[in-house]
Amino acid sequence: MKVLIAVPLICLSIAVLAQDDLLKELEKSQPPETEYIEQTFKGTRLVNGQSVETKGQGELEFIFAHRFGQLNGGPYDLFGLDQAYVRIGLEYGITDRFGVGIGRNSVDKTTDMYGRLKILRQSRGDRNMPVTVTAFGNAAAKMSPPKASDPTLIFENRLSYTGQLLIARKFTSALSLQLMPTIVHRNQVNKTLENNDQFALGAGGRLKVTRSVALTGEFYHRFDVFKSNPNKDVVGLGIDIETGGHVFQIVLTNTRGLTERAWLTETPENLGNLHLGFNITRTFQLAERK
Repeated sequence: MKVLIAVPLICLSIAVLAQDDLLKELEKSQPPETEYIEQTFKGTRLVNGQSVETKGQGELEFIFAHRFGQLNGGPYDLFGLDQAYVRIGLEYGITDRFGVGIGRNSVDKTTDMYGRLKILRQSRGDRNMPVTVTAFGNAAAKMSPPKASDPTLIFENRLSYTGQLLIARKFTSALSLQLMPTIVHRNQVNKTLENNDQFALGAGGRLKVTRSVALTGEFYHRFDVFKSNPNKDVVGLGIDIETGGHVFQIVLTNTRGLTERAWLTETPENLGNLHLGFNITRTFQLAERK
């Protein structure tokens, strides 16, 4: 009787062990899952410039950017607070990796349109990608001065174009860094001071301080600049405060420009003439994600 009981138990044990070995072999044959790194930055703007982030499919972002006058304007201008330069814009995510936007700027009465495409996503696991790469391009029309004051100024001469590769890596949950090789083309410039094409390299980053507060910064250096060119490189610092669907950013920068053409190529202030400002974004989900 003991033998009759022991034999089935032994067979059952062998079957269980064989099944475990088979499951382990199947698990080994399955590739590890790919984990994509999210929220390298909290928003689509670093300070003045762009970040690698794109809006999700069906998301509409409302953007309000404001720059005051120079802080060294003195008490007569309330240290720049009496002056205001603003941009109001919208950006829509067509897919999770591609979006388009449009904006209107009070500086030089400029209208800008742009698109951004996330080419690569930082990931680990089955697919190991060390960085996130986003391509950004925009076109802007500078409508100041009005044609009545300069009849010879045709519309084509008001246009400018910007192309960027945004390359970023999230090193830890608190630290992200980004490089921004950039080219700006303006159809009309003063050839004695500058070329139509302006190359620049930007570097920036984000340091998370608390769950809802982070510090951001960026610096752009321009290349092949004429010695007689009065415009300067651009630096910006920011404090990001996240409140639900809003991101409020307090900005300190040496430019009042609010489009790539304006702040990259037409910033006359040096690093000592700073502007206080802020960026506010609000995201709305307009369509269901597929």
